[in-house]
Amino acid sequence: MFLVSPNIYEYIPQAVLEVCDTLIANGYQAYLVGGAVRDSLRGEAPKDWDVTTDALPAKVLSLFRKTIPTGIKYGTITVIVQGIPVEVTTFRADGIYRDGRHPENVSFSSNIEADLQRRDFTVNAIAYNPQNREFVDPYGGRRDLKRQLLRAVGDPKERFAEDALRMLRFFRFLATLKFRPHRQTLEAIEPSLIRNISAERIRDELSKLLLAEFPGPTFLTMHRTGLLEEILPEIIRGEGVTQGSYHRFDVLRHSLHAMDNTLPCLDLRWAALLHDVAKPMTRMEDADGIHFYGHDVKGEKITQAILARLRYSNQFTKKVALLVRWHMFAIHAHSTDRALRRFVRKVGKDNALDLMEIRRADILALGRQTTCSGWNHWQILRDRLQEIIDSDATFTVKDLAISGRDVMAALDLPPGPQIGSALDWLLEKVLDDPSLNQKPKLIDLLQSYEKTPLV
Repeated sequence: MFLVSPNIYEYIPQAVLEVCDTLIANGYQAYLVGGAVRDSLRGEAPKDWDVTTDALPAKVLSLFRKTIPTGIKYGTITVIVQGIPVEVTTFRADGIYRDGRHPENVSFSSNIEADLQRRDFTVNAIAYNPQNREFVDPYGGRRDLKRQLLRAVGDPKERFAEDALRMLRFFRFLATLKFRPHRQTLEAIEPSLIRNISAERIRDELSKLLLAEFPGPTFLTMHRTGLLEEILPEIIRGEGVTQGSYHRFDVLRHSLHAMDNTLPCLDLRWAALLHDVAKPMTRMEDADGIHFYGHDVKGEKITQAILARLRYSNQFTKKVALLVRWHMFAIHAHSTDRALRRFVRKVGKDNALDLMEIRRADILALGRQTTCSGWNHWQILRDRLQEIIDSDATFTVKDLAISGRDVMAALDLPPGPQIGSALDWLLEKVLDDPSLNQKPKLIDLLQSYEKTPLV
C-alpha cells in the first residue's frame, strides 16, 4: 500500500536548507514547493529543488554570491550553493492567460496560499516550511497523494485554459506517478487547446511520458479524450486494424504493448511505438491472409516526419527511423556468420542489438503464447550477434587493414571517388572472409580489382 512519508526533512540537502536559512535570517519567508515536496512525501529522493519566498528577485540576487537570473521576468533566480542549483521564485499571482501558454503579466505578493493557487495539480501545490517543519496544503495535496489521485487545483478547465501543456503534464504524471485520474479533471481535457503549445514543449513532455514504466495505458486514456489524435494522429489510425491469427491486438494496441515491453530508453520506446505505424495504409487481405507489404519502408518515412515535427534532433530521428526501417530483419538463429556480419554492416554495430530488443518487444506484444524454442532461437541469435560485435570483425572501410593512400599507390590512381569504390569492394570481400583483412592480401586483391572497370 502506498504511504506518504512523514520524514520529508531527511531528504533535504544541506545546500537547500542553507538557501532557506539565509532567506529566513534576513526576514523573509521560505518554503519548499513543487515536485521536491511531492516526491519526498512519496518516499523518493527529489532530483530538483524549488524554493518560494516573499523576497523580491533583486533581493534574492543580493543575498547570494552565485546566482543566475534564469526566469527573472517571472520572479525566478537560480541560486548555486555547494554546487547544487536551487530555483528561488518570488510568491506571485499570474495575470490573464490569453495565448494558452503564458500569463500576460505577473504580480509579486507576500501570500504563500495565493502562490499555491496558481499551480497545476494539488499534489504539486504543497508547501513545506523547513524551519518549523510544517506544511501549507490548502488544496488537499497530501490527501490526494495518499489516495493516489491526480486532481487539478481549483477549476480544471481554468487550469488547462491557462496553459494547455498542463493537459499533457496531467497524463505524464498519471503514467510516472502511477496515479488514477480525478474524473472532473479528466473530463476537462480540451484537445484543441494543445495547438497553442510549441512542438518543443510537447516533445519534452512526451519524452518524459514515454519513459514511464508502462506508458501504454496512459496513451489509451489520452486517446479516449481526443488528445492523442491532436498530437500523434498517425498512431490512432491503427485502432481497429486487425492483423491476423498471430496477433491478439489491433495495430494501435499492439504498438502500445510493444512500447511497454521495451527497455526504458527513449529511442527504443519511440521505435517500438512507431514500428508498425504504416500498417494501416499498407494492409491488404487475400486468400493467403492479411499482409502489410512495405510497411517497414513506409514506416521509416512516417517516423522521420513525426519526429521532425516534434523537433527531435536529426541524430535521434535518424536512429529511431533506422530501427523502424529494419525491424523486419530476416536473419535468424541459424543464419551463417557471413549473413550476420553483413546484417551488422548494414544496420551498424550500435543498432544491431537494439533491433533485437525491438524484436523481443514485438514478439511479446503479439499477445499470444510464444514457444520455448522460439525464445531459445531469439537468444541464440542475440548471443551470436553479440559475439560478432565483440570480435575484431570488419564492418566499415575504416576497419580495413589498408588506407586510401595504399589504394592510390597500388592502383596508381589520383584522389577521387574511385578510391572509395575500391575500398567498398575490398570490404565486401572481407565481409565474406575476415581472414583477408591483412594488408598484403588486400594489396593482392586489388590487382584483380584493377582489371574491373572503375566507375
